[in-house]
Amino acid sequence: TIMSNTHRARLERRIAGSTNRWRFPKQPFTGDLLSLSQMFKALSIDFEEALRNPDRLHISQIQKFFCENFKNKDIQSAEADVILECLGFKWELHQPQLFQSETLAKLYLKALTQGTTYPLRELEELLRAQSPKKTKEKSPAKRMIISLKINDPLVTKVAFATALKNLYVSEVEINLEDVLGVLASAHILQFSGLVQRCVDVMITRLMPSTIKNFYEAGCKYKEEQLTTACEKWLEMNLVPLVGMQIHLRKIPQDLLHKVLKSPRLFTFSEFRLLKTMLLWVFLQLNYKIQAIPTHETVMTFFKSFPENCCFLDRDIGQSLRPLFLCLRLHGITKGKDLEVLRYINFFPESWLNRVTANHYHALENGGDMDQLKDLNTQAVRFGLLFNQENTTYSKMIAVYGFFFKITGLKHDTTSYSFYMQRIKHTDLESPFVVYEHKPVSLRAARMVKYEIRAQALVDSKWQEFRTNQIMQKFGLTKPSCKSHILKIQTVGIPIYVSFAFIFPPS
Repeated sequence: TIMSNTHRARLERRIAGSTNRWRFPKQPFTGDLLSLSQMFKALSIDFEEALRNPDRLHISQIQKFFCENFKNKDIQSAEADVILECLGFKWELHQPQLFQSETLAKLYLKALTQGTTYPLRELEELLRAQSPKKTKEKSPAKRMIISLKINDPLVTKVAFATALKNLYVSEVEINLEDVLGVLASAHILQFSGLVQRCVDVMITRLMPSTIKNFYEAGCKYKEEQLTTACEKWLEMNLVPLVGMQIHLRKIPQDLLHKVLKSPRLFTFSEFRLLKTMLLWVFLQLNYKIQAIPTHETVMTFFKSFPENCCFLDRDIGQSLRPLFLCLRLHGITKGKDLEVLRYINFFPESWLNRVTANHYHALENGGDMDQLKDLNTQAVRFGLLFNQENTTYSKMIAVYGFFFKITGLKHDTTSYSFYMQRIKHTDLESPFVVYEHKPVSLRAARMVKYEIRAQALVDSKWQEFRTNQIMQKFGLTKPSCKSHILKIQTVGIPIYVSFAFIFPPS
């Protein structure tokens, strides 16, 4: 029987060096088996697996070889191994640094093996030439030209140059104005170390002016650590910080929706959160306004729409309904605030009727909030923002004729405690407080289900302290008038303290 050419080629023996070792004459395995085995062993690549799957190039192992052997080694020659054509420039690069980028490594190896019958021999010679043990005998490697096309508008020449510089020098300073472009460049280069550095920089520089772009970059490049950091930062700062600046306009609706649904959201009161949301809508519809308007201006704007249809029922408001369904309108209990809800003609009549009916039922039944069950999603919320200058800070709140003082105390530079205490209406410091809220409950005891939560930012990570969900009967005298005390230790400032409670059925 005549042996097929394929079978004959597979069994062909060739001389390799001073030995007569087996080797394959055809690509991709052009080196002798012993040298290939030694090379793959150095790269921690499974030799038999590589023989079975020759088309799978183990870039990560080759990267590891270069990074471990040459990361901190000085470039002894100014002669570049590679010319990278990108963004209209020619960038000179060297092999050890180039292999930190998976994208550039693939481009280089592809260029290295193009037009040759023996691609693995080229790779073997490359590794031998770069071996630290043979620096005196190093043979010159091929000078390659590779091209990279970039269509990402975030990538600027300065940002891309900064990314390439990071191949050579660790801890290159990344400027705030360039960090988005550097992150985009790092993703294109598949330079994981630089990606993480950019994410770390962005997390430490979150502020009203950067939150929008950083969040969108996190979504675009699927950097979950960054998007999560943006969400947590906005949960704390939407009402007290961003809601006071024109940057509120830039907050994306999907981010806003996530934050509004979060049980960690900080607000001074439910009405204050509503005002922030109304301002956000106003700024979306009034692009030319470049300064924060007064509350009266915002109210007048919504009142200006025809009264035959509320804002959320209009075409312009339909897409905003999911945002406002997240609000806890039942937590708005002051008479004058409820008057604002009706005045602006923003909410459907059915929503307002439900709020009014719930309030009426609660007042008739000693404050019982029968419709509220879940503390995380339905509780009435009040907040204290404890700043550096505060040693004692308290605020009076009133719900259905029951008065409480929410208080924060600073004991030393890192020790704080927070609690709430029921106050008898005759003990209030000012009779105006009673007049402002009008209803007064004379019940000696009020069952309350509550939770106290404190959060602070330390080294770009949020510390969270909380009580359990506590059911307690609040009387008018000590000790029953005072809640559980939340004691914390933190160096973070400010401290965002939330008091969430419901009055369960008696």
